[in-house]
Amino acid sequence: MNRFKDKNVLVTGGTTGIGFAVAQGFIAEGARVIVTGRDQAGIDRAAAELGPRATVIRNDAGSITDARALGTTVADLGIKLDAVFINAGMARFASLAEVDEAFWDLSFNTNIKGAFFQIEALAPHLNTGASIVLNGSINAHIGMPNSSVYAATKAALISLARTLSAELIPQGVRVNVVSPGPVQTPLYGKLGMDAATLQATADSIQAQVPIGRFGRPEEVAATVLHLASPESAFIVGTEIIIDGGMSQL
Repeated sequence: MNRFKDKNVLVTGGTTGIGFAVAQGFIAEGARVIVTGRDQAGIDRAAAELGPRATVIRNDAGSITDARALGTTVADLGIKLDAVFINAGMARFASLAEVDEAFWDLSFNTNIKGAFFQIEALAPHLNTGASIVLNGSINAHIGMPNSSVYAATKAALISLARTLSAELIPQGVRVNVVSPGPVQTPLYGKLGMDAATLQATADSIQAQVPIGRFGRPEEVAATVLHLASPESAFIVGTEIIIDGGMSQL
C-alpha cells in the first residue's frame, strides 16, 4: 500500500520500540517523517536505519520548552502535517508508599503535560483532515500494583483524545488513542531489574495474556497507521485496545 505517499508525519519518541515501528510503517508507505528522541546514540541509529525520508531530531517530551519548539521545527521546514503520533513517554513503577513528588512530577511532565503542549504547538501546523494518534496503555483499565502514577498519566491521555477531538474536529482534525498491552520493546529492559527478576516479571505478564505472548511493535504500528489513514475517517475520539485480550477476557 501507498496510503501516505508524500504525506508529512511526526512521531514523538520514535527512535525505538513502538515509535520506531510506526515511523518505519509510515516511511514504507511513502511518507516523510519527523522523528523525535532524547538519546543521541538512539537518534543517530534511527537516522541511519530510517533513511533519507526521515528527519530525526532531539526533543525531550518532559520539557515544555522542547514541546513548544516542535511547532517551530515544523514551521522552519515549511510543511503542514498530515499525521502525528504522540508516543514519547516513560513507564516508572512504585508502590504508594514509595512515590514522592519528584517521581509524580517526572511521570506527569513527560507523559501528559508534554503531550498536551506538543499538540498545542503542532495544532496550527496541521492540514485539514489530519489525524493525531496518542499512545495510551491498558494500565489505565487494569488494577496493576505499583502502577498508580503511570496508569493515571495514561488515563489522562485517553481522556485527552476525547476532549481534544471535540475541540479539533471543526478543523477536520481527528484525535484517537491506541492502548497497547505488553509489547516486546526496550521499555522492559529499562525497569531497573536484574535479568532473573525481569524474566520472571515477563513470564508472569505473559501468563495473563489470553493469546499467550507479548505483542509486537509492528502490530501496534498497523493500528496507528490505520487510524492515521483516510480509511478511519469516521473514527473520532476513540480508544483501540491492542492487548491480546489481556484486559477484556
